[in-house]
Amino acid sequence: MECSVKVGGIMHCGGLTMVGVLAMPSGPGLAGTILSALGRHDINVQFVVQLVDKDGCDHVVFCIGTEDLERTLDLLADVKEQVLAQKIVHENEMGLVSIFGPDFRQRPGIAGQMFSALGQAGINIKAISTSMSTCSCLIDGARVADAVKALEDTFELP
Repeated sequence: MECSVKVGGIMHCGGLTMVGVLAMPSGPGLAGTILSALGRHDINVQFVVQLVDKDGCDHVVFCIGTEDLERTLDLLADVKEQVLAQKIVHENEMGLVSIFGPDFRQRPGIAGQMFSALGQAGINIKAISTSMSTCSCLIDGARVADAVKALEDTFELP
């Protein structure tokens, strides 16, 4: 793939666990309740997405270091009742890969190029989070090096 878009760089990490607090009645403050409980116990959240499905249920999915999983699940047992979640799930051996650069919002197509490059490399994306200057994908931790290579081949780096 031709390098057509310059990005500021690529960030990546492994050793993550994806945790989902699922099927809560939608309402204000759910993510705040969940993430504040973790923060009070010094559990760092490195990635988070939240969505409301067509049935009006909220789902919050986030990543923590795998070493924090037991403490996180213990804390979420209490939080689950507070937010009326139907289920808490987790998946180990996850990784995160991100590209960053200035003014992504003014440069159309960057996210599509990133996601296409990962797809062409046979890497399944579990979750996506973007901002004005970053596109991040949660993937299988064993594929982080492959994802970095695919992104290096796709984007122009400094």
